Amino acid sequence: MQYLQTFLDGIGLMHMTISDAIMLLVSFVLLYLAIVKKCEPFLLVPLSFGMMIANIPLAGLDAYAAPAVKEGAHEAGGLIYYLYQGMKLSIWPPLIFLCLGAMTDFGPLIARPSSAFIGIGGQVGIFVAFGLALMFGFTEGAAASIGIIGSSDGPTTIYTVIRLAPDMLAPVAIAAYSYMALIPIIQPPIMRLLTTKKERVIVMPTPKDVSKTKRIIFPIAMTLGTLLIVPAAGPLIAMLMLGNLIKECGVVDRFLPTLQKPLLNIFTMLIGISVGATAVGDKFLQTQTLIIVCLGLIAFAFGTAGGVLMAKLLNVISGGKVNPLIGNSGVSAMPMAARVSQKLGQEYNPQNHLMMHAMGPIVASTLGSAIVAGVFITIFR
Repeated sequence: MQYLQTFLDGIGLMHMTISDAIMLLVSFVLLYLAIVKKCEPFLLVPLSFGMMIANIPLAGLDAYAAPAVKEGAHEAGGLIYYLYQGMKLSIWPPLIFLCLGAMTDFGPLIARPSSAFIGIGGQVGIFVAFGLALMFGFTEGAAASIGIIGSSDGPTTIYTVIRLAPDMLAPVAIAAYSYMALIPIIQPPIMRLLTTKKERVIVMPTPKDVSKTKRIIFPIAMTLGTLLIVPAAGPLIAMLMLGNLIKECGVVDRFLPTLQKPLLNIFTMLIGISVGATAVGDKFLQTQTLIIVCLGLIAFAFGTAGGVLMAKLLNVISGGKVNPLIGNSGVSAMPMAARVSQKLGQEYNPQNHLMMHAMGPIVASTLGSAIVAGVFITIFR
């Protein structure tokens, strides 16, 4: 009977709480969106699975299952606990940027520097959410962490919240990655609302070719300029630019296949699982979490709107040569936002190809949001 009682006490189902059950249901909804609706499955599948296993009682698969100490000897901790240290120590986000840099073409931004203004417009959501968070009573560091959700850049969001408000990592990271995954659902209504049918059919001229010399100089100059002014953004910008320099210099091509596929996939999966595993019921199901999620959506919506409105302004200035649909790429959800620009553009004009044009604002926004994060960290840390 003693053995039976011990066995029964070790059954997770016997310790299930309402909060555990709610979080399991949330994870099932996210899995449904990822698998059935195909909403950015590479992000959402590991995230939602990590959320599911983190809320199974006694499994020890949440991000907080620290190693146990027994008679002076350390026993093995939970698997996810150790994976989570890569986020806690800000290792995974810069390495993701290294891989992204190896895949990023800064040519459209170099060829059309004016597209950087769309990326600047996309940062509006950060400051709107930052101000609203202050009004709700959050500290400056916490408000900055919430605001950076508007960057729509998961690694940048994690990098910021770990430094300014680490206790808020779960809701902030979940909100950031969830909204990134739901870009195809959230952005199109905003884009349609702020543009006219006449604007949506505009065919943009082919971007000019950019010389190899300029492509090599750009990451070096950007690294020096950014780090000398905002050193707190160094790990993100430096890794992004190193990855891009590897891509453009042409003498270390052997690195590219590893950076562009295996490493990127591995780090994406590890971050997804780790983020999901932070969403434990007793920590996640709080009033503060609901406020953060709502403010994150506001940040995302205003960022999208800011980019579209800036693109409309550039369209007027250029004499009708800029399709405002690329404005949604003012948020740095790479490359999801650019795909939305392309898809919506072809919906109204099958001859329209906006993907390359949208990459200019999106890479500008990636740089801009990392710089804003660096500024926040410098001021509020």
